[in-house]
Amino acid sequence: MIIDHRTSEASGRIQPTSANALTRRSFLQAGAAAGGGLLLSLSLPFAVRGAEAAGTTFAPNAFLRITPEGQVVLTMPYVEMGQGTYTSIPMLIAEELELELSQVQLEHAPPNEELYVNPLLGVQATGNSNAIRGAWQPLRQAGATARTMLVAAAAKGWNVDAASCRARSGEVFHEPTGRRLKYAELAAHATGMPIPVNVALKEPKDFRLIGTPAKRLDTPAKVNGTAVYGIDARPPGVKIATLAQSPVFGGRVKSVDDAAAKAVNGVRQIVRLNDAVAVVADHMGAAKKGLEALVIDWDDGQYEGLSTEAILGELEEATLYPGAVAQSVGDADSALPSAHTQLEATYHVPFLAHAPMEPMNCTVHARSDAVEIWVGTQAITRVQAAAAATAGVLLEQVTVHNHLIGGGFGRRLEADGAARAVEIAKHVDGPVKVVWTREEDIQHDMYRPMFFDRLSAGLDAKGMPAAWKNRFAGSSIIARWLPPAFNNGFDHDTTEGAIDLAYDLPNFHVEFTRVEPPGIPTAFWRSVGPSHNVFVTESFMDELAAAAKQDPVAYRLALLEKTPRAKAVLALAAEKAGWGQTLPERSGRGVSIQHAFASYMAQVAEVEVAKGGTVRVKRVVCAVDCGTVVNPDTVKAQIQSGIMFGITAALYGQITLKNGRVEQANFDSYQILRMDEAPEVEVHIVQNSESPGGLGEAGTSAIVPAVTNAIYAATGKRLRQLPVDSAALREPQ
Repeated sequence: MIIDHRTSEASGRIQPTSANALTRRSFLQAGAAAGGGLLLSLSLPFAVRGAEAAGTTFAPNAFLRITPEGQVVLTMPYVEMGQGTYTSIPMLIAEELELELSQVQLEHAPPNEELYVNPLLGVQATGNSNAIRGAWQPLRQAGATARTMLVAAAAKGWNVDAASCRARSGEVFHEPTGRRLKYAELAAHATGMPIPVNVALKEPKDFRLIGTPAKRLDTPAKVNGTAVYGIDARPPGVKIATLAQSPVFGGRVKSVDDAAAKAVNGVRQIVRLNDAVAVVADHMGAAKKGLEALVIDWDDGQYEGLSTEAILGELEEATLYPGAVAQSVGDADSALPSAHTQLEATYHVPFLAHAPMEPMNCTVHARSDAVEIWVGTQAITRVQAAAAATAGVLLEQVTVHNHLIGGGFGRRLEADGAARAVEIAKHVDGPVKVVWTREEDIQHDMYRPMFFDRLSAGLDAKGMPAAWKNRFAGSSIIARWLPPAFNNGFDHDTTEGAIDLAYDLPNFHVEFTRVEPPGIPTAFWRSVGPSHNVFVTESFMDELAAAAKQDPVAYRLALLEKTPRAKAVLALAAEKAGWGQTLPERSGRGVSIQHAFASYMAQVAEVEVAKGGTVRVKRVVCAVDCGTVVNPDTVKAQIQSGIMFGITAALYGQITLKNGRVEQANFDSYQILRMDEAPEVEVHIVQNSESPGGLGEAGTSAIVPAVTNAIYAATGKRLRQLPVDSAALREPQ
């Protein structure tokens, strides 16, 4: 399904030239003469015009082409990391181009921010649950334009009206005479047709593929082992390296005794850097043994005394003072003192690691005048730029081969791993694959930020919200990663889920204070802002319902009259979950709703709390309105995956520091939800014709408050910090 990877050599714009006019005599010879086939150049957010190289031989364009064999090759500007992108996006092309899904092949896009920019991010990257959102209009437009050009070529060759021709299953038919030609036979001549402007896209009622369940195209290769991830790359002569980095962020190497490491069979060399030591060997086993044999004396630097408690204290202190106003509606300051009932609460969430099943890795061949890289990355242009800067070469001297990703969750939006691999590769003759051990992966991650929230609310005489205030502090990843998007002291990513709520709140005020933790690198983590904000918002909303002595679902429904899509998913989830039905002792149901990533979602979690405090999530019911659904199977799988990821964070997830060192090291101390702990998950999709919303991260953020609210329903104990503290839930003896 995925063909040879394209590389990163700079692609200059090629100006189009006119193709020879189509004649009856030459028409049937088009397939043999086509060479590269149909090369489409479309005015799209992430594509510019491609064109003929010479005569009827064409260079691949930025987006898609048709080979002489009739295969449509889509150059994919997004990466596949388990979310189903490599099935759902080809469905868009296949739908409008009138193909079977099996006729579409993919290749990874090379780094080229001009051609392959994500239209919703402004950079070439896969993230923010927006691959389908970004591709929805441009990819359908691409398919429709290609179809129109192919039909026009056939009509011209047959000397008939194009309206009498139809495209179907990779062929153009002339219905009155029954004549037909395959796309491959039309490809070369179609390039000479005028590119139509504003072609009509299909109406939803005419969709054949969009909205129907499609089996994942990448599943067979992943099952039979032929799928190539970054860690699978093996260029000829490759050596394997692993490394130890300073256990304290910002620390340095003082001295290294590598005699024992060099004596390990298979170890080829030791590479010492300022803040790390790498062992290069014939295979991973030898590299790990060599690493264990190293005796390294570290200079811990200025952060040697850093602790989680100190960072949390700094965040808490910051919320005592005004921050940047992210949103203000009405006058919360005036409404709060006069409210019938007033409530206050503080919440905080910890640092979280990504812990993908494929640990960080990057293969590099560094030469004096060029660098070649094999990696799985969510942001290929950033890898290319980081490699060029580290190696001291020009951008066009760096070739990047992108591969499938065995778990990204935002971690592979960063280029630090590639830069580190290039640092090591500069000392190695030939290609070297640098693989981080699980311990290095967890203890030198770039973490989901820690946040602290200070909330207050006022209720009127009927128990409904009269005022809502939230002031929170934490890191802004956007401020580092995409500085132009950090404006007026905040960014949308950090505040999503805390502002623009679905609820009708007459007096609403939210402030954010940026506080970067000393020495601790932070980065995107699956659902980022909502992973923190939805927990806080939906937990506090539950507190308001409890103070008003009202049912949590009914309380929310009363506040959603102006947001019918949110109200519909909440009502559906509650109905399907059997909300209100009796549960056994120390069992409870909790609810949450959210509007994030342009999708509406409600979840109901059913939990059981053992007398010893252990929490088991037994069942989750989710209702989602994500607009037009491309592949319902992928929608359900994404939500199921996000729920498991979110439950892991709710029950177990935390990164803590002591004496400047991350205390967690592997899955024994950074626990992941086990298969036997996984709940039953039901997903109910609300169909409508709105533009698609995002789903890769939505399930992760919505599940956390549903779980903690369910724990409150089961035990009467409100949890305002994560992860769940089982000791606090124990039944007194």
